Amino acid sequence: MPRKSAQPSLADQSAAPGGVAAVDRALSLLSAFSREAPRRTLAELAAHCVLYKSTVLRLLASLEHAGLVRRQPDGAYLLGAEVARLYGVYDSSFSLEPLVLPALHALTEATGESAAFHVRQGDQRVCLYRVDSPHPIRDHIRAGDVLPLDRGTGGRVLLAFSGAKGRLYDRIRAEGHMSARGDRLAEVAGISAPVFGPGRHLLGALTLTLPTSRLDAAREARYVKQVREASQRLSAAAGADSR
Repeated sequence: MPRKSAQPSLADQSAAPGGVAAVDRALSLLSAFSREAPRRTLAELAAHCVLYKSTVLRLLASLEHAGLVRRQPDGAYLLGAEVARLYGVYDSSFSLEPLVLPALHALTEATGESAAFHVRQGDQRVCLYRVDSPHPIRDHIRAGDVLPLDRGTGGRVLLAFSGAKGRLYDRIRAEGHMSARGDRLAEVAGISAPVFGPGRHLLGALTLTLPTSRLDAAREARYVKQVREASQRLSAAAGADSR
């Protein structure tokens, strides 16, 4: 007969009313994986979920059989390919494009500069959507381009609102945006603000980019206001909880 833990497991503490305890526990194992901890050992999973290792092993066997986790040669676990398939199904049923592209077009029309929407992908970021400035002199990033996460205002906003530590990221969180010249390329300035979804989940960063020569103090103040307002409208349209 299985031993009952003296301390409730993570799943027991937030069990679904009328649900199945074993399913709740299996799902709690999946929730232990994150960008910060994509690889978990048996001991780490047991400690995180407050479960006996023997229980975790049985649950992992079922999850591995379903393709939701995969075991490495050294015994550690990663998320499996089935998670990617399910994400593809989710992504095809929920697209930000109808919300983001009109916001980018409106921002470019209002400022005359290029607007983009960046999302985090591991230790990098991807330009998911982009609307070019009508000016012939501009940066030439395209939708689909992969960019550094630790350079450029879009990447730094994504880091800041993902919990990155340091004075710079504290300031970005406090101010709700970042404006900088030459952070990624010496000739390029950027202004970025976060976009949230339900539960204040970070969806991405809305970014305005332009040559540093076109960003004087007056324009910077005006563009910061416009980017922040655009990101707030986009967050509201995406279902973000109001603060």
